[in-house]
Amino acid sequence: MADEALSAGAVARRLGVAVTTLRTWHQRYGLGPSQHVPGHHRRYTPADLARLEIMRRLTAEGVNPAEAARWARQAPDPASARTPRPVRSTTARAGGGATIPVRRAGPVARGLARAAMRMDAEVISETIARSIATDGVIGTWDGLLRPVLVGIGERHAATAALIEVEHLVSRCVSAAFAAVVAACPAPAGQPPRVLLSCADEEQHSLPLEALAAALAEVGVNHRMLGARVPVAALLDAIDRTGPAAVVIWSHTPVTGDPAQLSALLGAPRRPLLVIAAGPGWPADSLPAGVVHPAGLAEAVSLAVAVRDALDRSAAS
Repeated sequence: MADEALSAGAVARRLGVAVTTLRTWHQRYGLGPSQHVPGHHRRYTPADLARLEIMRRLTAEGVNPAEAARWARQAPDPASARTPRPVRSTTARAGGGATIPVRRAGPVARGLARAAMRMDAEVISETIARSIATDGVIGTWDGLLRPVLVGIGERHAATAALIEVEHLVSRCVSAAFAAVVAACPAPAGQPPRVLLSCADEEQHSLPLEALAAALAEVGVNHRMLGARVPVAALLDAIDRTGPAAVVIWSHTPVTGDPAQLSALLGAPRRPLLVIAAGPGWPADSLPAGVVHPAGLAEAVSLAVAVRDALDRSAAS
């Protein structure tokens, strides 16, 4: 076991996070190194690494760190995951290798998870569309899609499987959100007041697409730049379009460099509101004047507040 144990630096490089992030996860959530050799620093075992991988993936999906840590601590020893198991029915319990765990998300989420395991794109799309029609974009994201996406990430962290399932579900989710945007045209004469962008090198744009659909649903016009937007390109877009609010999304600490936010605050056409969305940003060291919403609903509320303030100003 000693030969397999890793230093904090090696684990940080493998996970793509900062050593300070590992220290925070250790001190706050108990996800630290478990191997101790007298006279040496503690080192991370394969079981420690497996738990940290779950923590990283779940926080990247937007799960609260405390909740993600609870799930990570409950993960089985990775040694058991190395032993192939016979594939069972997709209706097996959530602990089995052929299911997606959704915790307490409810029967609709369990049905979506089963459809995802079958790779049934038609049922996946129909389930998402019905949920949006009934619960709206925010309710669908928080109550249906996030639990399933987190479950896929958790299962992948434990087994290295389900990449194809994640891609298919993500494609269906993107199509559903695009349909909402297309069905909710902006009010006549209202320019796009919110600019949506992923951080530089950030490829996970699905939560930003959820925000775009939620904004369209409440009549807030926006522009979507999408994934991997360099800071210089984002500044050019701000200069050319003059948005009242800019939302920049970071999924992981690797892309959550606060210098990007400082650049926005120093732009010649500085937006009224800069929103750092996503779990990748260091919430305790953001530049002054940057807002860090707790979730999708709060981000939408902030954008609506900016729109309403501008409307009142124009009417006065």
